[in-house]
Amino acid sequence: MELVIFVPGMLIAYLPVKHRLKISPAKLSAVTALLILLFCLAAEAADCLFHISILWMSLPAAAIMGCFYVHTLKVSRWKSASVFLAVCGVFSCLGNAAIGISGETTPPFPPRTAILWFLMCCILTAAAWYPATHAARKLLEDDALVQTWYVFWMLPLLFLILNLFIMPKYQGILEQGRPRLPCILLSFLLLALLLLSYLFFYLMAAGLNRMNRLRLENQFLSMQQARYDSLLATIRQIRQARHDMRHHFHVLQSLAEQENLKGILNYLAKVQGDIPAGDLGLCENAAADSVAGYFASLYREHGIPFTFTLGLPRELPVPDTDLCPVLSNLLENAMEAGLRTTPGKRQVKVSARLHAGHMVLLSVENNYDGEVNKKNGVFLSSKRQGEGIGLQAVRHIAEKNGGYCRFLYGDGIFRANVILRGGQ
Repeated sequence: MELVIFVPGMLIAYLPVKHRLKISPAKLSAVTALLILLFCLAAEAADCLFHISILWMSLPAAAIMGCFYVHTLKVSRWKSASVFLAVCGVFSCLGNAAIGISGETTPPFPPRTAILWFLMCCILTAAAWYPATHAARKLLEDDALVQTWYVFWMLPLLFLILNLFIMPKYQGILEQGRPRLPCILLSFLLLALLLLSYLFFYLMAAGLNRMNRLRLENQFLSMQQARYDSLLATIRQIRQARHDMRHHFHVLQSLAEQENLKGILNYLAKVQGDIPAGDLGLCENAAADSVAGYFASLYREHGIPFTFTLGLPRELPVPDTDLCPVLSNLLENAMEAGLRTTPGKRQVKVSARLHAGHMVLLSVENNYDGEVNKKNGVFLSSKRQGEGIGLQAVRHIAEKNGGYCRFLYGDGIFRANVILRGGQ
């Protein structure tokens, strides 16, 4: 009966990510219930035939359920594994509390202890329903700082090990009465500390994510301002060119009357060189146009030839907070590679279009000199040790909604192909 706690455990684990399921809720519920039933039967058979403690059966059962949980979600493994371990850590505290209240010690527990543990887990699941479907869900869907999840899993794992360590090992030790109260108080104290740690982590991660979003927004506003200044300069040049057009026609007419063909050609070449090279509109989508226009001016300033083919409409299924960081990182990496490439070989080609009404296809191709730093399938940064942050962010944003990201290189050409899918 102890393994029945997987029912409220899996329920509360799925609450924050119920919109990120790979399979339908009905199918998921049926498979989960079947797995829990098989674990209960297997544990009972192992106890009856081989006298194996339910404690040792619950560990591999939890590992299998954790793997099942991770593979049924369209969420990064760091996040999904952290959520599952967080639930295990809390339920382990409740397990020790149930042992202390009932006075029983080592598993297998009598029915009253197992039922008490199950009821306590159900009560906690009901109490955590709203935070799990709101605060926790919001934090899981926030992709500003993925690194915050790289260390969180250690906290519930530490409490899980600690609860296993302090669990009474000898039959009858709690029946004496005196150790029961400290055991109960210690279990609830650990539970309070763990939940408080979760709260601190949420506040810290939410604060870091908010700061990172503000940084991205400021960067985007800077790009928009630079794009706006570039457009104003181009408009002024065009107005000046239109103002001078009548003068140019008079000069050309005079040269034509003199039948001075060489003079006409020289004058046309001079006038053509004065035509502004700015782009008034690279794309109908304001966000993509701001980012592309900003980097177009940087490419022109650094002498990097480029070709932009941006067929994105005004409204996109992909939020600007996903599109802009991806496009910005790819264009920045292409510019850095161009600066390290022989001037005669520099070239950047960018294309973007909407596909099937809910996917944005991006492709950025650039030339490069030297070698691409890659280790164990991971692209390394050329500016610092470790994985390139830009490509890591691109990959994470692309894959969070079931998108796609692939980097190809060879013969001096690096190509990034990205598919961004609209949120479900």
